[in-house]
Amino acid sequence: MTDEPRPEDRPLFDRRMLEALVCPLTQAVLHYDAARQELVSKAAKLAYPIRGGIPILLADEARPLD
Repeated sequence: MTDEPRPEDRPLFDRRMLEALVCPLTQAVLHYDAARQELVSKAAKLAYPIRGGIPILLADEARPLD
């Protein structure tokens, strides 16, 4: 038996990648929302989706924040 997590137990998004990503509109830091699988830009008031572990950093695909 191995100590490595099963694929279905691994997070869909590599949090280490977050350090290299910024909002494409404002160049501000993005915050990871694990529950919604989104990267949130407070500066742009947008939430970018993460699909299949890949962040979609397109303003047209982002959800506006309230």
